[in-house]
Amino acid sequence: MATILIPTALRSYTAGRTEVEVPGGGSLRQVIDKLDAAYPGLKAQLVEDDGIRAGIAIAINDELTSAGLLEQVPEDGSVNILPAIGGGSQA
Repeated sequence: MATILIPTALRSYTAGRTEVEVPGGGSLRQVIDKLDAAYPGLKAQLVEDDGIRAGIAIAINDELTSAGLLEQVPEDGSVNILPAIGGGSQA
């Protein structure tokens, strides 16, 4: 099973769970499809125009993806969804 780490902003889709598991193996696209099957609506928050949504980064086993949705996820891998960080001052 792949472990998916859910950021605070998306936990309303997972009933507040901070991490969930889905059958791993295959592309990131396949893992997101499995995630959406278990937690409907989550895919729309992560994917748009056949790519990872702007403002979202995804790390697989602690490495940022470079192949986008084609990146392979190991059967027992971890997927960390990282929302963009906003704010700060412009001095």
